[in-house]
Amino acid sequence: MHINDIDLNLLRLFDAVHRSRNVSRAAEQLGMTQPAASHGLTRLRLLIKDPLFVRAAGGVQPTPKAQRLADAVRSALGTLEEALNDSADFDPLQSHKSFRIHMSDIGEGRFLPELMVLLRDQAPGVRIETMPLPRGEVTEALDSGRIDFAFGFLPMVKETQRLQLLKDRYCVLLRKGHPFTRRRSTGKALLDALHKLEFVAVRTHADTLRILQLLQLEDQVRLTTEHFMALPSIVKATDLAVVMPLNIAQGFAAEGGYAIVEPPLPLRDFAVSLHWSKRFESDPGNRWLRQAVVGLFKS
Repeated sequence: MHINDIDLNLLRLFDAVHRSRNVSRAAEQLGMTQPAASHGLTRLRLLIKDPLFVRAAGGVQPTPKAQRLADAVRSALGTLEEALNDSADFDPLQSHKSFRIHMSDIGEGRFLPELMVLLRDQAPGVRIETMPLPRGEVTEALDSGRIDFAFGFLPMVKETQRLQLLKDRYCVLLRKGHPFTRRRSTGKALLDALHKLEFVAVRTHADTLRILQLLQLEDQVRLTTEHFMALPSIVKATDLAVVMPLNIAQGFAAEGGYAIVEPPLPLRDFAVSLHWSKRFESDPGNRWLRQAVVGLFKS
């Protein structure tokens, strides 16, 4: 086989199928029909003289030869994209680019207000679309270009470029005047006293649920919700407590009606980072927004 026999689009298709392990999903990412993707794979199989992918539960799995090719193809495509992107300009005042960002609902409340103010002043045509994803999909979504950035505490997201923005810790938020706030205990005594509280928890925020599990407080959870931003109004109207980041809790407390308690929780300290793919690191728009985010939030 000669390199002249290979259509670059076939390599893009190979890379997308290898990443997603699903032909239909790869076709969707590339803006192709599923029959066109299948036909392209057939052409590539004939050229390389290997099945490349075999059927598996939920999609396909690469053959040993496809697995050996994958890193080289990904690296070659990334190098080409970086070379092309280096020649492009990004004018924030004129751009109408849309950025897709993985961000939880609590991240939206923390980061979006300041970011949107900056865009209003410096890049009025730029659009932001948040796309919260399961944590296991974030790395692939960054590398495939399905999302441009990921914000948050994402220690399981590997093999990405990452920059720490700020350090935070978990605390307990209660309504102002809650009887628990009159306690004078500290340290382990305060931690043990949490068993006298009842909690509201968020299903999608695994770290706070893990803290409650480690403290054996699962039986004290009276309400489990899907979205974090509903919790402050619930806490304010009840005697329920919530484990949440101090940075966010302080914002609510400043508005009045809330009290913050800081027991020595397990897994208390964490860092919020910005993640992106090395594959798109040289893209001028990606670089501009990274620098803007760092200027706003890096402590």
